[in-house]
Amino acid sequence: MNTFWRKKLSMKYNQSEPKPQVQPPALNDPLTGILEQDLLKIKETFKKSNDVLFSEFNLGINEAVRAAIIYTDGLADTTIIQNSILDSLMHETSQMEGGLEGLPTEFLYRWIKKRSLTVGAMTELTDFDSLYTSVLSGNTVILFDRFVHAISVNTPGWDERGVSEPESQTVVRGPRDGFCETLRTNTALVRRRIKNAKLFCEPKQIGRLTKTDLAVMYIQGVANDKVIQEVHERLDRIDIDGILESGNIEELIQDETYTPFPTVYNTERPDVVAAALLEGRVAIMIDGTPFVLLVPALFIQSLQSAEDYYQRSDVSSLIRILRYLCFLIALLGPSIYIALTTFHQEMLPTPLLISLAAQREGVPFPAFVEALVMEVTFEILREAGIRMPRAVGQAVSIVGALVIGQASVEAGIVSAAMVIVVSITAIASFVIPAFNMAISVRMLRFVMMALAASFGLYGITLGLLALLLHLNSLRSFGIPYMAPLSPYIADDQKDSILRFPLKKLLTRPRLISPKNRTREESSSASKPKSNQ
Repeated sequence: MNTFWRKKLSMKYNQSEPKPQVQPPALNDPLTGILEQDLLKIKETFKKSNDVLFSEFNLGINEAVRAAIIYTDGLADTTIIQNSILDSLMHETSQMEGGLEGLPTEFLYRWIKKRSLTVGAMTELTDFDSLYTSVLSGNTVILFDRFVHAISVNTPGWDERGVSEPESQTVVRGPRDGFCETLRTNTALVRRRIKNAKLFCEPKQIGRLTKTDLAVMYIQGVANDKVIQEVHERLDRIDIDGILESGNIEELIQDETYTPFPTVYNTERPDVVAAALLEGRVAIMIDGTPFVLLVPALFIQSLQSAEDYYQRSDVSSLIRILRYLCFLIALLGPSIYIALTTFHQEMLPTPLLISLAAQREGVPFPAFVEALVMEVTFEILREAGIRMPRAVGQAVSIVGALVIGQASVEAGIVSAAMVIVVSITAIASFVIPAFNMAISVRMLRFVMMALAASFGLYGITLGLLALLLHLNSLRSFGIPYMAPLSPYIADDQKDSILRFPLKKLLTRPRLISPKNRTREESSSASKPKSNQ
């Protein structure tokens, strides 16, 4: 037969027997226990994902049991797979007397699971959905022929950022370690500080597509049971396709959506989380982000720093008062200047009024427009400084110093006094430890400026009253946002505006931990015993 007819017959033969089409299984379908059939379905699911790898092999002296492993390249540690799974399986099964032939399936499965695998965390899988999730989470799945259960071995091995100093909450005195993007590392950083079996770490998974891992941490007996239950219920109610950062969770579980104030606290410091857990709060850790959420969150929490508890109480109290003063300056600085120069000139000393009038002689804009231009310019420079690469960050600083400086004054756009007011306001906003609270103050500053330009000091008073009413209406997981200032709780004032010595902080916040308030039984004596 010549070559032409051979090709024709070959084409006809191939066309007459098309390859069977394997349909990927439904997610909740159980494993069949037939290795070849299960592997075909899994390969069909991952046929366009070349990072999911398959390896088939035989176990036992007579190669009586067929098996396969599945893992994701780049997520699983291949060293663990080779040394602790493959080598261990091959060695142990080859040493078994009489081989593996004829042994009951259930006995063989248990024996392999207990004797052959030398790795720590293992779970049993029975359906395709859990198998896919396990493989795509960095685990290695082992399938055995004639076994309806698969074994998932914990083998995460992706590259991760090490523990480094937190960039958003730096301190002069205090620990330098901060959370990273790996959930298990973050939980370990907290465990390292609280070595107690009652520190619970409950796992969750949120996101239909991302299946993001979460951990809810709290100390049983210290945290409020109602808050714990509320946290779980709000997390369970989330039905979204993806969670990429803790900000997504924060927005979905916060009490009030339309408020500028944060009702969920976030931090990247393990010592802050440990201190909050000891006070009775609940921490929510999300895989893939170094920012951990803390609930309930109070207003005073945003003006407190971890360093407050590492310095002496008198120093900490003084710095806290300074922060509250800076909060008011950042909120009201430009608006008070606008009100005084526009409506209430009689309240200014005559020499100062003459000086301000002389400075504003060549400025064509009213004080409100002048402040608005400077504030918007500053916000643009600040945003550009954050987004630009660090290599060119100095250029932004130089340009900013020229724009908000002598050049704008000499050009007659703004007065020198306005430059001073805006600069002090900007610096005061940086003193606020919580970044999201500083953003809230920046937003409200513009509202106060508009009220001051419209009604003078009466407008500012009206704005402050509305702000106080709004703050007192807020709740964070059922706890009043302004506690312990409103409602006033006398015992909790020891750690609100002032910070009393640690010997006096004998109780936990009353509303945060109502069941277990005792932090210290009695004041520790530090004075030396007097000579008898």
